[in-house]
Amino acid sequence: MSNRLRARGLSVLVAGVMAVGVSVSAFAADREPVTLRYLASQGSISPHELADALGYFKPYGISLENVGYAGGGPASLFALASGNVDIGSAATSAVINSIASGNPFLAAYPTQGINDKVQSVFYVLDDSPIHSIKDIAGKTIAVNTLGAHLDYTVREALHSVNLPQDAAKLVVVPGPQLEQTLRSHQVDIAAVGYWQATFDGKLRADGGVRAVFDDTDVLGEIAGGFAVLRRDFIVAHPDAARHFVEESARASDWSNAHPEEARKVFADILQQRGEKPELASYWTGFGLRPGAETKPHDLDFWVDVLEREGKLPKGKYKAADLLFDPATASKSN
Repeated sequence: MSNRLRARGLSVLVAGVMAVGVSVSAFAADREPVTLRYLASQGSISPHELADALGYFKPYGISLENVGYAGGGPASLFALASGNVDIGSAATSAVINSIASGNPFLAAYPTQGINDKVQSVFYVLDDSPIHSIKDIAGKTIAVNTLGAHLDYTVREALHSVNLPQDAAKLVVVPGPQLEQTLRSHQVDIAAVGYWQATFDGKLRADGGVRAVFDDTDVLGEIAGGFAVLRRDFIVAHPDAARHFVEESARASDWSNAHPEEARKVFADILQQRGEKPELASYWTGFGLRPGAETKPHDLDFWVDVLEREGKLPKGKYKAADLLFDPATASKSN
């Protein structure tokens, strides 16, 4: 069942409660409050952060607590594994690798998608001799972290033109420094992730750069990454886990219907973090399907890649094994 259908079922439930004279707040009053800790990403926002800012979690006694920044998805998953946060967030490939390594995680919902409007772009300076994927062999590429989306996109790009997957050199550069690193010729290519649209917009606005390729050229339209919950958290708080997913999906849909209002909320969040609120004007959205729907291909694509690379045993994993299903939350283990 899609998140959109589950959210519709939730609406019916709430409407039924209100019909017998009980308010939503009273319906939630008996619930034990739950606080979910998470790490933010510089210059970026997740649907659950937007949902929290819009007050969507409040009727269910759910609150979010930002406990710092993650340098990338793997760092977020390390924090989740150690119990320092309750919500992880990472590229799909990193999430699958983490689960396969024995971590008791489930992918909760896709936080971002990639499509013709929301995508990761690999930029060079206008005078660069790099014009195609074949030209990136032997070149230095700035990425936000290793072992995550941009890393695997580069590997797939090289694989698509029959080059070794390690033919390019990846260098870790924080998002706010990507533009400076490229313009000062410290790297040949700057990879700006789909979640870094704010940095992408400023880079293009400043001029003098061009795109060589983007991740949709390599991967097509697909979920970029997922929010991740621990299985023990789901068992202990099945209702909170369900509402976390459903209200995050609701916030994603709201942002699609109200993009300018969403940018204003995003600007406020950046201001509260001490970041530059004006960057919100470059934000292009979450790139998610209605209801933040997940399709099997979103995970099975990466399962196939990891099997091909020998990092997963063939046939052991499929999308249904990796996804949290709110409809059966109380049965998760």
